[in-house]
Amino acid sequence: MEMLVTLAPIIVLVLVMYFLMIRPAQKRQKQVQEMQAGLQKGDDIITIGGMHGTVESFDQKHMYIRADESAVIKFDRVALKEVVK
Repeated sequence: MEMLVTLAPIIVLVLVMYFLMIRPAQKRQKQVQEMQAGLQKGDDIITIGGMHGTVESFDQKHMYIRADESAVIKFDRVALKEVVK
């Protein structure tokens, strides 16, 4: 019983860390994966580098973004920050 009382603060600390740090990070990662999986041609996007453009096409690992009338740039899909509504 004494050992349980001694370990209780450590157990509580681990649980608090899980609910405040690990669980929210897992939720964010899942949202990013869903956003990347739902990417469609014609979506307006912003990359992690701040580049704004429209999706021209994409494959499993890359996406091709039209930044202006003549430039189409190839990005890794992980560079997707958000899809603009």
